[in-house]
Amino acid sequence: MTLDPKTLDQLAEHLHACQREARDTLKITDQHPDMDWDDAYAIQDRILVAKLKGGARVAGYKAGLTSHAKMRQMGVTDPVFGFLVDEFTVADGGEVRVSELIHPKVEPEICFVTRAELKGPGCHIGAVLAACDVVLPGIEVIDSRYRDFKFDVKSVIADNTSAARFVVGGRAVDARRVDLTTCGLVLEKNGVPVALGAGAAVLGHPAAAVAMLVNHLGRRGQSLPAGSLVLSGGATEAVSVQPGDHVSLRVQGMGSVSLRFV
Repeated sequence: MTLDPKTLDQLAEHLHACQREARDTLKITDQHPDMDWDDAYAIQDRILVAKLKGGARVAGYKAGLTSHAKMRQMGVTDPVFGFLVDEFTVADGGEVRVSELIHPKVEPEICFVTRAELKGPGCHIGAVLAACDVVLPGIEVIDSRYRDFKFDVKSVIADNTSAARFVVGGRAVDARRVDLTTCGLVLEKNGVPVALGAGAAVLGHPAAAVAMLVNHLGRRGQSLPAGSLVLSGGATEAVSVQPGDHVSLRVQGMGSVSLRFV
């Protein structure tokens, strides 16, 4: 770490306030160019502690930067990871108030639910599938707190990887009974397809993102508990939304899930 605890506390408080109050900010590395990866996750950890103290509950985990092209572009070799809390949860077909967000975008996801604890290091796709209960479709609403969605990797980690809202639904299927690499995804906005993809767009296999999350947690002395929900990362580019938009996702063999922006 390069930043002292007081600075980490201040940055976490600042980013948490920006999320709560739906106001943007310049990326924090502008003022702290020497901050390292440990600093970034320490800030994220402090935001989670603040949310738990406020009565929130952990609802799951998420991966970001899960395409190889995006990782090369950002100069990283692993995805980034964040947390989900119950205040981010939207019911299938439910509403998201745009006034509570800054500049929301949506990403289509294949979501995993585990039935056994997973530990790293050394977690791999086979271990994830063996420990997984079901997979199902999900839509993540990302909402970077950084002005104009301009950030670097350390800043976005500190900002909990732009987490804001998410919905899961459709038909849960056994993760071992579907080819997660070839299953197609269609993201529609107001009935018009706006993004097409397949599971292989996520690190070649979406379970690879879960394995990397587990290994990330293992390096920090943590594990992925049984019963965890994991959003494996966007299978297409993110799509901007505004009030009045209806967004739905169809995943081959898993049905569909949707939400509205009001």
